[in-house]
Amino acid sequence: MTRTDAKSAWAEYQKGVSYKARLGLYDTVRQCEDFYLGDQWKGVNAPDLPKPTLNMLRRVVAYFIAMIVSDDVAVRFSPYVPNGALDETCALLSLELERVLESAKAAAKHREALRNAAVDGDACFFLWFDPSAETGQSARGDIAIEVLENTCVHFGNPYSKDVQSQPYMLLSMRRQADAVKEEARQNGVPPSDLERISPCAESELCEPMDGDGLVTVLLRLWKEGGSVWAQKSVKHTAIREKWDTGLRLYPVAWMCWEQSRNSCHGVGAIKGLIPNQIAVNKLFAMAIRSVEMNAFPKIIYDATKIERWSNRVGEAIAVMGNPESTIAGGIRGSDMSPQVMEMIERTTSLTRDFMGASDAALGNVNPTNTSATIAVQKASAAPLDLQRLAFYRFVEDYVLIIADMMRACYGRRKVTVPVAEGGTASKEFDFSALDNLPLKIAVDVGESAYWSELMQVQTMDSLFAKGIITDAEEYLRGIPNRYIKDKTRLLSALREKREAAELAKGDAT
Repeated sequence: MTRTDAKSAWAEYQKGVSYKARLGLYDTVRQCEDFYLGDQWKGVNAPDLPKPTLNMLRRVVAYFIAMIVSDDVAVRFSPYVPNGALDETCALLSLELERVLESAKAAAKHREALRNAAVDGDACFFLWFDPSAETGQSARGDIAIEVLENTCVHFGNPYSKDVQSQPYMLLSMRRQADAVKEEARQNGVPPSDLERISPCAESELCEPMDGDGLVTVLLRLWKEGGSVWAQKSVKHTAIREKWDTGLRLYPVAWMCWEQSRNSCHGVGAIKGLIPNQIAVNKLFAMAIRSVEMNAFPKIIYDATKIERWSNRVGEAIAVMGNPESTIAGGIRGSDMSPQVMEMIERTTSLTRDFMGASDAALGNVNPTNTSATIAVQKASAAPLDLQRLAFYRFVEDYVLIIADMMRACYGRRKVTVPVAEGGTASKEFDFSALDNLPLKIAVDVGESAYWSELMQVQTMDSLFAKGIITDAEEYLRGIPNRYIKDKTRLLSALREKREAAELAKGDAT
């Protein structure tokens, strides 16, 4: 039997923290976050040196994220083997999935997750079922998605990236101690144990703060008897004793930007380029200092003739001797070598090029030949295909988790389904029936490389233009609902027009 008491969970948590500390993950994340946000002079003791920041890393990361999520990710369920009865269920699941993704703001969280992956090395989604969420019907509860930092996720086997093969997982979070006590009280924790829940300063990336009122809460997940079990605890006390979630998959999706061998943690896009950023900032700071010191002439004067010099406009200056003799002049320092600015520009340009974000890709070119510019931009985006494929795999993983949550938590509820005549209708469906599906379900994710709604629209347009499809109703039914406003009304109008034409033809005969 798996040990699930609070003491054991805390020991596993400390083991996970030690592993991340040995990797230097906390320091790496802190440094990468500072450089991404522009705080690139932290800890530098140079009071006389200006501290400019030419943040080339942030723009490149923004370019990466924009290239990967520039097109909406299209997701649908389909059976591995064609099956008429299962096709209807897959269509129902696809429509419900679209609603869940919209409700959970998945598109915005995609960008946040990719940002974490590019900067920190890893992206993580944690999915959970909120039983109190309103759904507009008698059945309550909805699926929520939360983005977690890689410092808050601890794998039972930290040398493997495969989430579903982990012996256990630990998710750590900082919460208000009073809220944790109230949750524990509602879960039946004895009053004597409630007193042991107190604020602590044990947070990996946060500096210890007295009086912040926060406590580290651990959610432990493990598989037992083909089901995922969970327990929630703090350092000394269980907040909720172990319970069967009913899920078959860990509700965690994981993605690495660049995989590293024998570690669950990946490497971000900017970690290895921080020395380049430091070199550019230092060179530019010294260039500014050189301009400050040497660009403006300095006044020199004969102290034997002038006791004190004043720069006030119109103020008289007393001199000793003939005032017509030269008593003051100007002097300039040496000009800065042009190699400094050349080195700054060269370092910046090479860094962006090696990251796959050239001037053409970023749009920093004169578009005299647009075709060539587009070709170069597409070629520059090719190295991102590996990250794009990893992102599609990430989406597929969490979509399968959503399907698993529908099976375990939805029960019977009304969902929106397509109808043969076009449009949609409300239908009650028992999601527990997904337990007995005769076939597994494949998930198609992506754009044109896998399956794209836009590609489907273009194909339907081509078939209709070439006369292969001549029926307007058939054409409209093949177009995804969100691409045509009031699609149901248009189909109804076409159907009424066709019926009227058939009626008129019958009367004529």
